[in-house]
Amino acid sequence: MTKKVGILGIPLGFGAGQTGSELGVNAMRLTRFRGRSLADHIRAGYEVTDHGDAAIVQPASAGDGDNPKHLAEMLASSANIIDELNHLLANDEIPILLGGDHAIAIPTFSAIAAHHKQHGDGEIGLIWFDAHADINTPETSPSGNIHGMPLAVLLGHGNEELVNLCGYAPKLEAKYFAHIGARDVDPGERSQIEKLGLRDNFFTMSDIDKRGMAECVEDAIAIASQAPGGYAVTFDIDMIDPRFAPGSGTLVRGGTTYREAHLALEIIAERGGMRSFEIVEVNPLLDQSNITVELACELILSALGKTIL
Repeated sequence: MTKKVGILGIPLGFGAGQTGSELGVNAMRLTRFRGRSLADHIRAGYEVTDHGDAAIVQPASAGDGDNPKHLAEMLASSANIIDELNHLLANDEIPILLGGDHAIAIPTFSAIAAHHKQHGDGEIGLIWFDAHADINTPETSPSGNIHGMPLAVLLGHGNEELVNLCGYAPKLEAKYFAHIGARDVDPGERSQIEKLGLRDNFFTMSDIDKRGMAECVEDAIAIASQAPGGYAVTFDIDMIDPRFAPGSGTLVRGGTTYREAHLALEIIAERGGMRSFEIVEVNPLLDQSNITVELACELILSALGKTIL
């Protein structure tokens, strides 16, 4: 039986400190690479339904002085995102989620984790690709931007309303998550990682330099796949070095190469167990010749099993 994929756009960009990531959704959806759209490429191996975009409640103000910023809009938008995702999951579709900034991981993973828990599959693991730790709380965040807080929220730390989406917390057990690619970690995040005993969950760029991407990804899969319900994957495009992915808002030099990023997702596809894939922080306003948008689309195909031969 052909597996089903459900594409959902989540054009939420107010979790970041600048505009543009909300435009990544349609940039990925509409761009044509190698002569076809993203959905048409996926149709080579899957039954595909594009569900359009989740409704996002836009902020009425800049949110200056608030921490977290735009909380009311985030909560309202999260409810819409969760509702849309529940439709995909009820239809046994593999969610392919197009962001948007990384704040979307709060409602997306909450919905996926709650669905699998309610249907008796047990807890879900998570592999998080990112140049940043994204484990700030309102107490440690230097900006108040929610896109720097999602991992903390899913682990049960931070704003209580966000933490308790879907009626329970935490959504993610620390023993079931792995983070790959970090190289820009705030002081408060360092303290949080140390306090929570999470160092072994992080495969930093230093680790990748020493051990290689393949070994680090295999170890990450070993952690996340201990979860009885499989694992989700969330991929921030800024994990990749700006030479290969300039179209993102928080670039950090010293990231992975084009091929290392593909290799990581090829290994995940080979091993199985992935329950959803999300790609975020693609900002076409900052892109050069559409290379980041096209790379993001190519990475989705690698996560779904496309290989060189």
